[in-house]
Amino acid sequence: MGEPTRTLVLGGARSGKSGHAESLAVVEPVRYVATGRRNADDQDWQSRIDVHRASRPAHWSTVESVTTLAQVVAQPWRGTTVVDDLGTWLTGMIDDAGAWERPRGTIGPRVDELVGAVARCTSDLVLVSPEVGLSVVPESRSGRLFRDELGLLNSRLAGVCDKVLLVVAGLALTLKEPPADLITAKGTE
Repeated sequence: MGEPTRTLVLGGARSGKSGHAESLAVVEPVRYVATGRRNADDQDWQSRIDVHRASRPAHWSTVESVTTLAQVVAQPWRGTTVVDDLGTWLTGMIDDAGAWERPRGTIGPRVDELVGAVARCTSDLVLVSPEVGLSVVPESRSGRLFRDELGLLNSRLAGVCDKVLLVVAGLALTLKEPPADLITAKGTE
């Protein structure tokens, strides 16, 4: 087994990014970190969470975490950690900070904490995040804030991850991958 790999899986809504990310969890045991908060007043959201949970293998452990995501990622794990997804995590952070009407960057310290934890992660890690920068400019301030903050988070995570994939229509496109054993024109170094 080689060095642990940190992978960022990006994609639009219903693109297949979560399913693809789960297929990358090959080093057992798997710890699945769900970032969506349950809301008893939103039956559709509750149902989506339940369907997602039921679709995962029963032997995977599930951790529901929003506020402690960086700490969970930083904990040593001998298998693979899958985090799904960073858009719901970001929404929770903005909600908790009451930052929807505050200046961009208000949740910067929480983002810094998460990016640092990912950069230092010593086990296989698969992060799922929506790609929202390929669409129209949102009409509302809160929509633009979310798009901008998520775009910045995704960019920073792409910088510290070993591999970055974009899933479109169920197909994964490799945007970044680690070099294959540093083969150069002169041979293997």
